[in-house]
Amino acid sequence: MKRCAVCMLLLILTGCSENREVNDGLELRSKLLQAAESSFSICVNTDNDGNLYAFSMDCVADQQGNIAFTVIEPETISGITGKISASGGALTFDDTALDFGLLADGELSPVSAPWILMNALRSGCITSACKERETVRLSIDNSYEEDALRLDIWLNSGKLPEHADVLQNGRRVLSLDVKNFVIL
Repeated sequence: MKRCAVCMLLLILTGCSENREVNDGLELRSKLLQAAESSFSICVNTDNDGNLYAFSMDCVADQQGNIAFTVIEPETISGITGKISASGGALTFDDTALDFGLLADGELSPVSAPWILMNALRSGCITSACKERETVRLSIDNSYEEDALRLDIWLNSGKLPEHADVLQNGRRVLSLDVKNFVIL
């Protein structure tokens, strides 16, 4: 927590141009925390020791940040549903098993990507922000711990997430393309 406070204090004291972009991230956070729910589609891509995985899900996040999802692609696993929260997750399927393997030293599953994204947006430490062409790029640590996952999240012109990379120790472990993000 001390590290996050120092970063924010430095941004404020230096009068850095990042203030506007940080405010975009904080405004999005405020909207998400006040919303009854949010919905979005997400395509998750990962390379786990040479095993490439790509799948798409439709997701709904409730007011507490819990995620309900339905896999929509690939067709072979379409229809699998699940729920993810801070306390764990559950999958519902008929005779189909998902085995994506664990990433980030066994701390992360690709299926948990929507929850990791929403958790970072709702409560992570914004460590930097900048403008890149027509988008805003936020770097957010998902916790205040030294081994935190870092998410680089790009916001579109509507100030909503459109892409994110999940990094562990500077190495990308997941890439997320976000579509149809709606805050209700």
